[in-house]
Amino acid sequence: MITCSKTFADIPLAHRQHAHPGPCRFIHGHSWSIRVTFACEQLNEHGFVVDFGKLGYLQTWIDEHLDHGIMLANDDAAAKKLIDAEPGLFKVFWVDQPSCEGLAEVLFETFNGLLKQHERGRAWVTSVEVWEDPRNMTRYTADTSGR
Repeated sequence: MITCSKTFADIPLAHRQHAHPGPCRFIHGHSWSIRVTFACEQLNEHGFVVDFGKLGYLQTWIDEHLDHGIMLANDDAAAKKLIDAEPGLFKVFWVDQPSCEGLAEVLFETFNGLLKQHERGRAWVTSVEVWEDPRNMTRYTADTSGR
C-alpha cells in the first residue's frame, strides 16, 4: 500500500457545541483545515495514488457544505429555533457531533465514498485530519483495510 495526502486549508466555519459547559456552547468560528490521506495498492497510469489536480470534487463539496457555514448538532433545539426564525441567514451543516472529532468522521465517510466513485474503487481514504485551529487537531482513521 502507498499513501499520499492533500490539505484543504483556511475554511471559515462556525460551530456551537450546545451541551458543552464552557464557552464552546456559544456560536464561534475557526479557520479550519482538513487533511485527507489516500491509499492504493496500484498507482494509476500516471504513477499517482490520486491526481491532486483532479480532486476538485472534494473542494466543491467543502465549498458547498462548509465554507462560510455553521456546523450545528442535530439535537440542538435552540439552533433549530434560530434557523427556523431566519431560514436564509445561515448555511447549516447538521451533524450528530459538531466537534473536530464529529466532523472528521463525517468527512471520512463522505470523502471515501466520493473518492471510491471517482477512482472506481482503485483508491480509498485511510484517514482524515481536521484542525479547528493550528493547535487543535483530530484524526479519524479507517479500519485496517480502509476499504
